[in-house]
Amino acid sequence: MSDVVAMNAEPRYATIVVGIPAKISVEMMEAFYRGVRRACEKYGLVLVGGDTTAAHALCISVTVVGEARMEDVIFRRGARPGDLLCVSGDLGAAYAGLKILLEQRRALKEKGADYQPDLEPYRYVIQRQLLPEARLDVIRDWRDRGVRPRALIDVSDGLASEVHHLCRHSNCGAIVYASAIPVALETREVADHFAEDVDTYALFGGEDYELLFALPPEQLELLDPTSFNVIGEFLPAGQGVQVQTPEGAIIPLEPAGYQHFREENNGSSEDDPLSEGGL
Repeated sequence: MSDVVAMNAEPRYATIVVGIPAKISVEMMEAFYRGVRRACEKYGLVLVGGDTTAAHALCISVTVVGEARMEDVIFRRGARPGDLLCVSGDLGAAYAGLKILLEQRRALKEKGADYQPDLEPYRYVIQRQLLPEARLDVIRDWRDRGVRPRALIDVSDGLASEVHHLCRHSNCGAIVYASAIPVALETREVADHFAEDVDTYALFGGEDYELLFALPPEQLELLDPTSFNVIGEFLPAGQGVQVQTPEGAIIPLEPAGYQHFREENNGSSEDDPLSEGGL
């Protein structure tokens, strides 16, 4: 649904294809579809069909169809030098939640079934990892306020990667101000817990499903100031994609983040999805 929202469209219909192995019980599938129903109700989506078949492993494929007037559709292309680089919500929380879940999994393996994890201090970041939300509320608010960004994408693979996508499709460069990236307090606490740089979480973590967009400066005053943050600016293409660190240094921003087709056994740790990422 986030991919549909990231084109400024309303999700309308969905189909689900499920391949079910013998070890999956009827009760498990009923629980799965109760979750599907709750999601459909939350977003006003109608599940119109799909297919169910036997399989060697559980496979789930979802297609969502959205709707928008052609003049309202927003693509990744369209940003211009001088446009503001903006993002909804906060970033890095989903990756922080993943870090906590992986840590607790290791502890469970080491200490056995009697281990009782304490996840309460990390409820927010775990929820951002396990129950991400498509920001349908944001595009509806834009519609009410007469706001139309020039380019739009959702943050699924990491902020750095998505900035590069917008710049490549728009033939622009950009500068990201690391100190302006919105990060929740709990995300910072997780980074401190692991003695890691929270900027890495925000720039390369991914799976936050917030909206990253190019906004004409004249539309800035139309937006609800609590719904977004200006985190940079689009530049001429020749200036590339850069990040200004909190210390003020300006360095190239690499398009690192989650790699969909990364080869297996490449030396990266399964507990560190960002082992190849960095400034």
